[in-house]
Amino acid sequence: MRLVAFFAVVSVATFVANPSQAQDSAAGEKVFTKCKVCHIADEDKNKIGPSLHGVIGRTAGTHPDFKYSDAMIAAGKSGVKWDEPTLTTYLHDPKAMVKGTKMTFPGLKNDADVANVIAYLKTFSK
Repeated sequence: MRLVAFFAVVSVATFVANPSQAQDSAAGEKVFTKCKVCHIADEDKNKIGPSLHGVIGRTAGTHPDFKYSDAMIAAGKSGVKWDEPTLTTYLHDPKAMVKGTKMTFPGLKNDADVANVIAYLKTFSK
């Protein structure tokens, strides 16, 4: 229950603290090159990391045929869904949001980069 409350607070705080920014999916595609080592978005295919095709709205830790960390599975079971506020928090600092995640990427520090990557992911999540 505490984990659900934590994620709810983080999502709301992120939404309030980061008012809607203009999103540019073309710029997001360029930033996504940092993610392509492990992820693919334009196909529903797992690599080192799970496919991000259709990630918007997906429950954390649930993409078929991918072996998630126990921490990511627990996050999903606690109610974490990948929406814009949750992805914003996660992409800034994955290990802070889901302690124990297998994702080694340190995160994107630039708010515009995060917003643009999310815009790019949205193009494959309709």
